[in-house]
Amino acid sequence: MAVNGSLTIGKYLQGQAHALASHEAVVYSTLGIRYSYQEFYELTEKVAKGLMALGVRKGDHIAVWATNVPEWILLQFGSARAGAVLVTVNTSYQQNELEYLLKQSDAKALFLIEGFKDTSYVQMAQSIQVKKEQFPYLEKLIFMGNEAQDNMLSWEEMLNAGEAVSDDDLAQREQSLHPDDVINMQYTSGTTGFPKGVMLTHNNIMGNAHRLAAAMKLSSEDRLCIPVPFFHCFGCVIGTLTAVSAGATMVPVVQFNPKEVLETVEKEKCTALHGVPTMFIAELNHDDFERYDLRSLRTGVMAGSTCPIEVMKSVINKMGMSEITIAYGQTETSPVFTQTVPDDPIEKRVETVGKPHSGVEVKVIDPVTGNLLKAGMQGELCTRGYHVMKGYYKMPEATANAIDSEGWLHTGDLAVMDNDGYVAITGRLKDMIIRGGENIYPREVEEFLYSHPSILDVQVIGIPDKKYGEKVAACVQLKEGQQLTKEELVDYCHGKISKFKIPEHIFIMKDYPMTASGKIQKYKLREEAQRLMNVKEDLVR
Repeated sequence: MAVNGSLTIGKYLQGQAHALASHEAVVYSTLGIRYSYQEFYELTEKVAKGLMALGVRKGDHIAVWATNVPEWILLQFGSARAGAVLVTVNTSYQQNELEYLLKQSDAKALFLIEGFKDTSYVQMAQSIQVKKEQFPYLEKLIFMGNEAQDNMLSWEEMLNAGEAVSDDDLAQREQSLHPDDVINMQYTSGTTGFPKGVMLTHNNIMGNAHRLAAAMKLSSEDRLCIPVPFFHCFGCVIGTLTAVSAGATMVPVVQFNPKEVLETVEKEKCTALHGVPTMFIAELNHDDFERYDLRSLRTGVMAGSTCPIEVMKSVINKMGMSEITIAYGQTETSPVFTQTVPDDPIEKRVETVGKPHSGVEVKVIDPVTGNLLKAGMQGELCTRGYHVMKGYYKMPEATANAIDSEGWLHTGDLAVMDNDGYVAITGRLKDMIIRGGENIYPREVEEFLYSHPSILDVQVIGIPDKKYGEKVAACVQLKEGQQLTKEELVDYCHGKISKFKIPEHIFIMKDYPMTASGKIQKYKLREEAQRLMNVKEDLVR
């Protein structure tokens, strides 16, 4: 089915269910779950009706806080059919982050599982119920699990309530939807340190899925293993929507584990596999890697951070992924707008992030003057087209700062584009840290660390790391007479901010390198931190 701008996600799924009725749509290998496209479509209908029975109207926001459980996918497509905006919650969020998101998003309902790793989602959600007056929009908590939870509806109770909603009621709701309606909202931080809700439409993410599938040469013959989290665009656009756009089979992994990924690929004969470089490294370095039969693999997407050439060679040669592609983009661009293709030489698939997708404009400008730069010159990467977000929720000023009056989204990334249109990302205007595919925004971490009673000032930076790409480091100035160890700082952060944001290195400094105008030079901080790290390594030797 071609994307012509006239279909919502629900209508597109309906077409695939008609064309591929008995073809497998979803397979959870370890859970014994297998849905054909027709079965999957019927289940999303029950979810859509359940949401309507709960009083969810077109345009209402509902949040989902869970790993890649089956209910997540059903909710993604069911909410799209009901016209609700699905707000995705990072599985690593702690109390403060969850409360901010629920308030800022005006979420009407929160769908959640019991928890993730050592974090209890249920306990956090129940603590929110005690202060209901702070969450005027939040009406219901729906538990996606087998055990009953106090003051929460169960998933089954929601589905049962939906039986009172007629087919005509749902049809009428779906007919009222438009491809340019916002249907997905994902939170991303910025230089202000406060997360922003990126509003994405049916056209944004469905159009992106089609272009991704085309670059991967994906078809209904393919089976896509999805170990990347659904709360990221990587999971719910590059993963689930891309598979559906091609009629391929979705084969999710509930939470990443290299052994389970390898077992799933072998058992289900997956032809495609997604991941950030650290995931592929973990799979390649698993003790039993050689035991697994991965001959079915052909393609996939690697994204999230730069891929070392030796890793790419291993993925191609040892995992058989000869047609693997590299993708680049941002949540604000739905997310991908440049991508390599299987025919590109390996050098282009490692040194660049490919060429722009069809229907996408890309330019490199001087970040100071705004003037267009020639091929081969470094500047800020900008893009325009169908894929650019509708804006940040309730943040018109931030939206105007990101998207100019001519519709160009300014990525904040430095890039070079060659004469053939290949784009290479060379740095960041922003100071964002990418740790193993997770975006970390220093200002957000700094804002939190300022609350520590011993800290006078703090600058958070990323320093190179072989495994994760970058690690978080805090350059700290202490108040008079105070002392602070790394262990004390980690303890202070635990349970308050996500683990991946907690500084792994701390450097106590008297002064920061400054410009003549009084601005802190973070690149010099990075150089000094790297020097101190090297000194430590020399002492250990």
